Amino acid sequence: MVFKAIKLQPLRHAYCADSEIVDPILDKAEEYGIPVCIHSGHPPYSLPWQIGLLAERHPNCKVLMIHMGHGHGVYIDAALKMARRYPNIYLEMSGMPMHTKIKEAYDTVGHDRIMFGTDTPFHHPTVEMQKVLMCGVDEQGLEDIFYNNAKKFFDV
Repeated sequence: MVFKAIKLQPLRHAYCADSEIVDPILDKAEEYGIPVCIHSGHPPYSLPWQIGLLAERHPNCKVLMIHMGHGHGVYIDAALKMARRYPNIYLEMSGMPMHTKIKEAYDTVGHDRIMFGTDTPFHHPTVEMQKVLMCGVDEQGLEDIFYNNAKKFFDV
């Protein structure tokens, strides 16, 4: 089994997520069928709207918005809005504090477009697990979020 994806970290590397400098990367990702994972939730580099604009320019590239907007309610709502608008945006929920937004994403973005993740948490992974367990999805939802959606997204 081979795991492959591209991770972009606009905050750490000081470029805007929708900058044209990342277009060649997404072009290659699309060419090879490799998903792109992008850190989100920190101005001025990694806002959900920027990731939405990038996904709009690359509609055939699967884009995973890591942290689904992160810790600010406005950014979390924007992550949901962008994912509803662009079907190639998927959401990963690590570091995002609102357990109810996980179920909202499952119900309104799509049961197959929200997934569990830990990225680089600043707390124990069981905290991330508890958010999913408490979000209100049924057993199928738990299986989708914890396993099925990532398996499908990463094609493993």
